[in-house]
Amino acid sequence: MLALWRNARLATLVNTAAWGWIEDGAMVVAGQYLHWVGDARHLPRNLPIAEEHDLGGALVTPGLVDCHTHLVYGGMRADEFEARLHGATYADMARQGGGILSTVRATRAASDDELLAAAICRARTLLAEGVTTVEIKSGYGLTCADEARCLRIARQLAQRLPLTVCTTYLAAHALPPEFAGRPDDYIAEVCAWLPELHAAGLVDAVDAFCEHIGFSVEQTRRVFETARQLGLPVKLHAEQLSDQGGALLAAEFGALSCDHLEYVNPAGICAMAQAGTVAVLLPGAFYFLRETQRPPVAALRAAGVPMAVATDHNPGSSPTLSLLLMLNLACTLFQLTPEEALRGITVHAARALGLADRGVLATGRRADFIVWPLAHPRELAYWFGGCRPQQVIVGGKEVVRHGVIVG
Repeated sequence: MLALWRNARLATLVNTAAWGWIEDGAMVVAGQYLHWVGDARHLPRNLPIAEEHDLGGALVTPGLVDCHTHLVYGGMRADEFEARLHGATYADMARQGGGILSTVRATRAASDDELLAAAICRARTLLAEGVTTVEIKSGYGLTCADEARCLRIARQLAQRLPLTVCTTYLAAHALPPEFAGRPDDYIAEVCAWLPELHAAGLVDAVDAFCEHIGFSVEQTRRVFETARQLGLPVKLHAEQLSDQGGALLAAEFGALSCDHLEYVNPAGICAMAQAGTVAVLLPGAFYFLRETQRPPVAALRAAGVPMAVATDHNPGSSPTLSLLLMLNLACTLFQLTPEEALRGITVHAARALGLADRGVLATGRRADFIVWPLAHPRELAYWFGGCRPQQVIVGGKEVVRHGVIVG
């Protein structure tokens, strides 16, 4: 059965410039995929169209992709937000057993049902704003059993909601208290757990926090080597607080992405460009932590490194559930253009997850798209707060109408 969506302004993002714009566009959907996309004047004749949708000149974009989140966790850290306003730093709190470890304690104490209910609530908020694909990292369990249950809960979200969920193993997120003073021993455990979790079908990619308050380049290398042996792609939290050379390591392993990158050096940028690694910019964490070192966007752009944008939703440094707000912050704080920012939450975000079947409106791609009550895609970056989709279509089916989940 074919469905025709017509009378639309399409930002297909297929071309490298000018939004891939089609002023009077149409799309034909067959099942979960786009059968035809183009100018309405060139719509093939004699197609067996079973249903039609007149969009009244509304804007249509690809479905949004949030390629970096930590959506499954227990508790919150509003107390740390207040403490930072009184002068404490993120690194200070991490060294004192707060930060990530405080969320680890809350996550371990929470039941599966509690973690799932909270994660569903967060994911529904993202979906209602147009996110059709989301990556979810572990990293708040830091035992094999707790990492496994967080990844299982992430998988369950895809069964409960009309979302694609990609899971990333981030056990190398922080040093748990039971391994205090023994980071190499903990990394050995992280590597030992991975084959079991991969065999259970819980892991799509592997990540690590390579930072002076996280793990060293050599420790991260051990995790990446284990991932490579299992055929799993890698990603990396790199150069957020300091230049540790993580981007060079990630590029060496052909990483899907390096994320944060405030302190990345020219050699790291060059290596990422050569490896085809995506730079994932996380303006929410930059804003929330009141950082001053911006990622070198001009240098990344000049080197041809694709730039994605994500929420980095987590309870400590980016407790946001608005990818559209991140679109605005990427422009206002990091000086991306509105088109670069939109490509950052569609085309390049999909690439950062290794997904080639989405992110643009084109024949053969997934029928994940959004209908907006707007005239032009630049408005998505212009408004900050209050902008909601008219419809969200996932796999050819309407799942959100006027901000309300219906599927």
